[in-house]
Amino acid sequence: MRAADLVTALVLMAVGVLVLADALRLGIGWGTDGPRSGFFPFWLAVLLLVCCLAIGAQAWRARVTKPFVSREGLAPVLKMLLPATAAVVVTQFFGLYVATALYMGFYMRWIGRHSWLAVTVMSLAFPVITFVIFERWFLVPMPKGPLESWLGY
Repeated sequence: MRAADLVTALVLMAVGVLVLADALRLGIGWGTDGPRSGFFPFWLAVLLLVCCLAIGAQAWRARVTKPFVSREGLAPVLKMLLPATAAVVVTQFFGLYVATALYMGFYMRWIGRHSWLAVTVMSLAFPVITFVIFERWFLVPMPKGPLESWLGY
């Protein structure tokens, strides 16, 4: 457990340093029209680094010998991680809306054990509602695939 906490703190510290460096590149001061682009990311990175230092110090002082995760505890994590990872990969090839439909359908049926009617309704309704909200109302383009191209979007 100690090693996992230390590794996590170090990885998050690396992310914090990366964000900090980019925020400095963008500028962290105050411009004529308000804070510059790097102002908020800079302070979030500083907060992240302080928290990572605290976690690292706490983990360094701890003398815990139990494992980070047990064999029984790993199964639910993988049940969540593997479909989510697959959804990210599917998004790259088929777009966000198709990936969302597949992910929701698979997850509702496999984990939730819902009826096929509920799975079908939700896995089709949610991407359609999301499409309307983001693409039509907010005019925010999301990753699209061949289905959306075929439909004219």
